[in-house]
Amino acid sequence: MAKPKQATSSDSAAAEDAAAPPRDGLGIPPALVEGPAAFGAPGAPPTWAHGSKQAVGTCLSRESPVWFTVAEGILTECYYPRVDLANTRDLQFILAGDGMDQFFEERRDTLAKVELGDPRALVWKVTTTERQGRFQITKRILTDPGRPAVVLRCQIRGGDGQAAPAGLRPYVLLAPHVADRGGGNSARLMEIGKRTVLVARRHDTFVALACSLPLTEASAGFVGASDGWTDLARNRHLTWHFASADGGNVALVAGLEGDVATPFSLALGFGRNAAHAIAHACAAADADFARVEDEYVRSWHRYCDRLLDLSRASGDEGRLYYLSAMVLRAHEDRENPGAHTASLAVPWGENQGDDNRAGYHLVWPRDLYHAATARLAAGDAPGALRTLHYLGRTQRADGSWPQNFWVFGEPYWHGLQLDEIAFPILLAWQLRKAQALDWNPYPSLIAPAAYRIAKVGPVTQQERWEENSGYSPSTLAAAIAALVCAADFADADRDPEAGRYFREVADYWAQHVEDWTYTTSGGPDGRAQYYERIAATLADAPAHLGRAVVQLANRTGGQGELPESAVIDGGFLELVRYGIRRPDDPHILHSIEAYDRAARVETPRGPSWHRYTFDGYGEKADGRPYDGTGIGRAWPLLTGERAHYALAAGEDPTALRAAMEAFVTAGGMIPEQVWDEPDMPERGLYFGRPSGSAAPLVWAHAEYVKLLRSMVDGAVFDCPEPARRRYGDRHGRLSPVVIWKHNHKIREVAPQDVLRIEVYAPASLHWSDDGWDTVHHDPMEPRGRGVWSFDFTKGSLAGTGLDFTFWWNDREAWEGVNYRITGR
Repeated sequence: MAKPKQATSSDSAAAEDAAAPPRDGLGIPPALVEGPAAFGAPGAPPTWAHGSKQAVGTCLSRESPVWFTVAEGILTECYYPRVDLANTRDLQFILAGDGMDQFFEERRDTLAKVELGDPRALVWKVTTTERQGRFQITKRILTDPGRPAVVLRCQIRGGDGQAAPAGLRPYVLLAPHVADRGGGNSARLMEIGKRTVLVARRHDTFVALACSLPLTEASAGFVGASDGWTDLARNRHLTWHFASADGGNVALVAGLEGDVATPFSLALGFGRNAAHAIAHACAAADADFARVEDEYVRSWHRYCDRLLDLSRASGDEGRLYYLSAMVLRAHEDRENPGAHTASLAVPWGENQGDDNRAGYHLVWPRDLYHAATARLAAGDAPGALRTLHYLGRTQRADGSWPQNFWVFGEPYWHGLQLDEIAFPILLAWQLRKAQALDWNPYPSLIAPAAYRIAKVGPVTQQERWEENSGYSPSTLAAAIAALVCAADFADADRDPEAGRYFREVADYWAQHVEDWTYTTSGGPDGRAQYYERIAATLADAPAHLGRAVVQLANRTGGQGELPESAVIDGGFLELVRYGIRRPDDPHILHSIEAYDRAARVETPRGPSWHRYTFDGYGEKADGRPYDGTGIGRAWPLLTGERAHYALAAGEDPTALRAAMEAFVTAGGMIPEQVWDEPDMPERGLYFGRPSGSAAPLVWAHAEYVKLLRSMVDGAVFDCPEPARRRYGDRHGRLSPVVIWKHNHKIREVAPQDVLRIEVYAPASLHWSDDGWDTVHHDPMEPRGRGVWSFDFTKGSLAGTGLDFTFWWNDREAWEGVNYRITGR
């Protein structure tokens, strides 16, 4: 072992390393280990771990803002101090013996069994067995409730199950990806007392690995050049002993000294300097594991005991229900209560690098809504309420939310999706229904969001699959329901003018959903009838379906252009889910038939559906990972959506619920996608089993929890009653208003219509109904929150039409363009 030296202020890294350890630390300053620096910087291009996780975990204490994941039987990404900030790629064992010329990597050369150590706590027992039975590694994995550390209680035994494997030396290999990047990391060996600790850093975040057994023969290196894996694979023992590797994709390795057949602890500690990270790692590694586990488990038990027991609706005595509830809770951030990321995974992470550092550990308001309403369905109203408060803190001045964002609110992608503005309103309504609101969200959250929906819609810049603009049945369903619920809030807040406005807009959209999105010329024969996935605006007019085209992203060979009438998805089911259409509406029934024919997949584990026809978001035909193009696979959450429709239609959803329970990973994580082709064992892909996309998907677990609650209630849990009463339980027109605006220029008006011209700045309407022979100039009336309008009475324009333009009051200028609406 190289000689340690005390850190001094002359070494910038060492100066930070020498910061005082925390109170629970050892009270001894860490020392840098002297030795050569590794060669080969910056190392191989970094990638993330496999996206299909077998397990996730965290404790529930604020003292331990750490999250972990497990894939392929090993510890993968760990997050600190926020749920969106990964700091490791993986941690695994290597067993090697130069005398026997053997080299075994835990991830590649073993078969993994992953199971909950307790049915109501996210403590995991992972057993990896060498394929020929030469050795077995067992790990119990959890986080230390008292400090930011992940703890693994390990045993390594030979094939006889008793002693350590003969002739094989165990090593531990850590691949850090600190502060969400694999590049730009630094690794170094440090000592505290006579104890070797492996430390990695990037900027002001540090990760330290300590063990209850002595670590010897340690080395730091650059991946693919001077790292321990490369050395052991070539030589079967360590020949390099580098003390540091700065500025690249790094890895750290150390041999384990002592009896590995007797349980020992590995711990990853985190901190803002090396001293803190080391102290946390050492304290966690040395702690009484039974006591730590007991505290960890008891906190989860307390949480699960407060939930509703929905297990009678499940097919597995509630095992997946409680696991799903815990998975949802585990994705909530500590620093930003109420924030949930979409998944603790990077889809196809083994094929993704630093250019995709976010993966799915971002906040999507859509996924956040589903997580919060599922927690409400499970009886965790306080958790759902925290999410509504968080949405209030992250709402933009114009009433919207970013497409997705880091948990502290910074936008990542910048698309605008109407359903993501609608869902916070629906969450507020659900909380009010449950009598769980502790504030009045109408003035600050609901009204701005509802006005934003009304101004931007009915066309959305992106629909729920985040790829295309146009008229979307699923987006319209959420937006209409949100406007009606917002009107209820407005009435309660003594704002009747806003309530009337929201209902008129909602009625207009609800009455024209089929005009905008329903085709009678779909399918291969051009005669099928169904709601399209997305319908173009056709030069600002409502879509005359079957004539427009849609650009499909992600298709192999680049983007594809198809008639929009050829593309169907299950988004129309949201029209029933949110009360806009009855389940027996003929348009819905025709669409169900077409959707099943085009998108349903029968797997050995039950039916599932593709996102939409011709989707390209999934593995390639030969099973290689998605890399921007591929073939869309089946999504378990869509099985849940179809089960909700079945329940609404009076059908039995049991088989669909059972399929969701069967689609899980080895540890019970519901994935984003399942493989929908014959088995490809060489790529780890099996028909009806999770693909390499992302697991767990919070939205999928939320859909499952809500399905169980809906089955217990005998009705769809998250169907907003005001929308169902207004549309699903009635027939005919509720409001005759049709709306022209600059982003929705209707071209004709029927005799039974009340035409409204709407703008978003003070203006006067300059108009004529006789070809400009007679000219009128009328001020437009304010309707609140930046809306001005002018209404023409029913039938006043029949047969004559309308020519008009605008005088803008603030600018004192004419529009400069004349518009015309034809009367029918």
